[in-house]
Amino acid sequence: MTTTPLQRNPYTTEGNFAPVNHEVTVTELSVVGEIPEELSGRFVRNGPNPIEPIDSMGRHWFSGAGMVHGVRLDAGRAVWYRNRWVRGSAAVSPNTSVGGFAGTTWALVEGGTPPVELSYELDSVGCNDFFGTLPHGFTAHPKRDIDSGELHGLCYSWAQLPDHIEYVVVGTDGRVQSTLDIPLPGRSMIHDMSLTENYVVIYDLPVTLDLEVAKSGEFTFPFRWNDDYGARVGLLPRGGTADDIVWCEVGNCYVFHPLNAYEDDDGRVVIDLCRYERLFDRDVLGPAGDSLPTLDRWTVNPRTRVVNEERIDARFHEFPVVRGDLTGRAHRFGYTVGVGEHFIAGSVYKHDVVAGVTTEHDFGPGRGSSEASFVARADGESEDDGWLLSYVYDAASNSSELAILDARDLARPAVARILLPQRVPYGFHGNWIPDTTVAPA
Repeated sequence: MTTTPLQRNPYTTEGNFAPVNHEVTVTELSVVGEIPEELSGRFVRNGPNPIEPIDSMGRHWFSGAGMVHGVRLDAGRAVWYRNRWVRGSAAVSPNTSVGGFAGTTWALVEGGTPPVELSYELDSVGCNDFFGTLPHGFTAHPKRDIDSGELHGLCYSWAQLPDHIEYVVVGTDGRVQSTLDIPLPGRSMIHDMSLTENYVVIYDLPVTLDLEVAKSGEFTFPFRWNDDYGARVGLLPRGGTADDIVWCEVGNCYVFHPLNAYEDDDGRVVIDLCRYERLFDRDVLGPAGDSLPTLDRWTVNPRTRVVNEERIDARFHEFPVVRGDLTGRAHRFGYTVGVGEHFIAGSVYKHDVVAGVTTEHDFGPGRGSSEASFVARADGESEDDGWLLSYVYDAASNSSELAILDARDLARPAVARILLPQRVPYGFHGNWIPDTTVAPA
């Protein structure tokens, strides 16, 4: 195998991609504006932040120990900011997502690794395989069933599961209820999934394990674009077997993140997602060098096995989110973050997919958002009645803040800005974890 010599690695050494080196706790935070009083909980995000010195030229953005950054809000106050490395075993440090479930805070990653349990204050308790019930690894992107409260995940591991993935259902007690083996023709990187009322949606796409790269040890992330693999969407009937999956071909592409999926009145599965034309082909260190993702809609007909592909917005979008209690149900509004060259983050967008209108919140020159979380107002009167919470980086001051935006009127200035004592690097995923989901210690 030959590779092109690297001149620079923008994902690890420049600006807000660079790691931070210290864990801090600060209980006095400056606030601009007013924090909504009903927000009681933690806004927490995870991302790779190597502890040891790194080979900055050869390191893939997705590798390295996880670090969680969190702000606790309560009754209109910013109570604390904390950042902590995720500490599991020597080989396990989930670095991709974090969320609350079954009264516990979990740091998550894909690829054969179990979660790490975190305390309310974000310190690592230790690896937790759902209390001894998880057979292998888990996923960074489980989906919660809004009716049953169960957690559903598609889990892959090229080392442990060489010819199949596992569909795992975790009960509300935090213990695995069921698993199902799903054979695949190759070792594809299945980063996310969708859940609808009747289906589990599987994205089997042409980014697959390159055994030559994996064996060489030349790079830290062994998945590559594979033109010959093909692209397809699978509809697994909930409660069905692998033989019941309806596979439907799509044009070659890759999808990290669907915004949401649901079934329309004609029984078709409608999926809004961020679509890459190509990934990990020339750029083997991160997601931005081959193409940038657009916001698209796929309408999958399980009877004809035909997928209609449409473009919602031709600008570049990632980290899509939808109101949590609409997972698997028809939505009107979705939210994304604009991304540009080298995956530098920018504005937050609100997409009205019914009216075909997109609204932008521009944070200003040199300021960009990480993934936002939608928090519904308790007595809200509309689907978009709530707030968007996001960490925002300011390149001029090399600093970060937590911004709270009014989702009903996204273009207006932030409701509140909580100034943070430490920069929050560009990372991946997180969530608003209300105190009703995980109670304070």
